[in-house]
Amino acid sequence: MADADFSAAPRATHPHPSAARGYGKRTAPDQAPRGRDDFAHLRPREASIAAFIDRLPDGAAMDAKTLAAHLADYGQAACRTALRRLSEAGHLRRVTERIKGDSGSRRWVTRTYFSRTARDDAWWDAFVTSGVPPRPADDRPAARPPRHARSRAYLLLAGVGRIDPRMTLSAAECQALEGLVRQWLDLGADDEEVVRALTGGLPPEVQCAGAFARRRLTHRMPPERPPLPPRPLPSASRQPLRILECTVCRTPGRPEALPGGLCRDCRGESPADQRPDPAAVRDRADGIRRLVRAAARATVPPS
Repeated sequence: MADADFSAAPRATHPHPSAARGYGKRTAPDQAPRGRDDFAHLRPREASIAAFIDRLPDGAAMDAKTLAAHLADYGQAACRTALRRLSEAGHLRRVTERIKGDSGSRRWVTRTYFSRTARDDAWWDAFVTSGVPPRPADDRPAARPPRHARSRAYLLLAGVGRIDPRMTLSAAECQALEGLVRQWLDLGADDEEVVRALTGGLPPEVQCAGAFARRRLTHRMPPERPPLPPRPLPSASRQPLRILECTVCRTPGRPEALPGGLCRDCRGESPADQRPDPAAVRDRADGIRRLVRAAARATVPPS
């Protein structure tokens, strides 16, 4: 199996068709270089079809009907089964995405991402969710040594001197004034308001920046503001840009609901039996009948 070469899958003589614009095959990122044993772990049929798909350009149609028309040895049913097994093996996922059209409006298209390198569900989930492949642990930058965290108020004070050198504050002055700036922020002021209060309309020369800043922060402190109105619901433009689909039946779902790229039915899993207990149903029905008979007797006038 390891010596088999599946790179020369049988093809038709006419060119392979492209899918509609925006649809079709998409090559997954960060794949290993092509080799003879890329699909040696698959069955011969799936390995042959996978090698054929691997050499298709992006945008090529790769549905079962089109594949069957270009692979003389396999029909549509065989190609559908092969696509399902390639999905289970981690080589492909079917994804519906929102793309921007020529007119600026967004539309939904369905793409089939193919990876020569088999990926697990966690890799595909991260890629489908963010559109960016997860970085291997080896490639992640080494963690920087922790440093003392400074508050937002402290950093605001420390940066005022860059905006106007007359208001350059020492570390001790920043620490002493940190509480006042925090009060401003708690009252709803933003960074620009704090900086404007400290640097706006300065005299030609500031003798003591720390004392001057304290006086302004104290005398110009804003009043308490009413709460902001509730934020509007996300617009259509903020909807998720990618939705995973079942490779076989195209049922949409969250990545965790489609392990192997397949829905529950296509994985052959039947839902748990949720029918009520027959004995409980009988007891409930008997109770209802007793209530009905009692109500009927109560409405009959005495003879």
